[in-house]
Amino acid sequence: MVVRVAFTPAEALAAPLGIVIDVLRATSTITQALASGYRRVLCFAEVEEARAFAADGVVLGGERNAVRIAGFDFGNSPREFAAEPAGETLALTTTNGTRLLLAAAARCDEVIVASLLNLDAVLRAVRLSGAAAVVILCAGVAGEFALDDAYVAGRIAEALGAEATDSAVAAIRLAHTWPSAEEALSASRSAANLREAGLGADVTWCARESVLDVVPRYRGMVGPAGEVTL
Repeated sequence: MVVRVAFTPAEALAAPLGIVIDVLRATSTITQALASGYRRVLCFAEVEEARAFAADGVVLGGERNAVRIAGFDFGNSPREFAAEPAGETLALTTTNGTRLLLAAAARCDEVIVASLLNLDAVLRAVRLSGAAAVVILCAGVAGEFALDDAYVAGRIAEALGAEATDSAVAAIRLAHTWPSAEEALSASRSAANLREAGLGADVTWCARESVLDVVPRYRGMVGPAGEVTL
């Protein structure tokens, strides 16, 4: 198995298996929602696309620049989805993560959703996949490199113990910069943005490792949305 890392969405890498990361916060939120009992998460690129999907049994969640979208039921905090589901379907749109998932689905044969919350489960799934090549895709921040996503990419790349390209080696070395996941995530621009929005508790929540034994997977398109289920 060969492992590569795309640090920004502009690096349009393809592989049989794509691992999508937006640890602060979209992929953590998707993982938490499905672990809590939501049947599926529909990932939308645009606010109006998600809003148009509103119906009985559909919960609207999303943010722009860390702020909950007006009229939506929830924002993009995984803490909001730790309780009993408010519906069967979460229609989610975020600044970076949901767009990345849709882009990955167009390039990779299989796409799984990764965070620190489900780190061990993701590693098991990748090892069992039999994929000859894996690309770890980072959402970044507004198209730019993000420390938090790169850190998680490095953790995954190292734990897989596969043949690492230079990008994967760089991510692994970066991950060794911090003694803990929370310190790594806290050092990022993403975390600073959350603290400025009064959502600093999300950083601590998302830094917890392997507390959810689920692997969200892209299943196909439902209109303009990418459907993710367990």
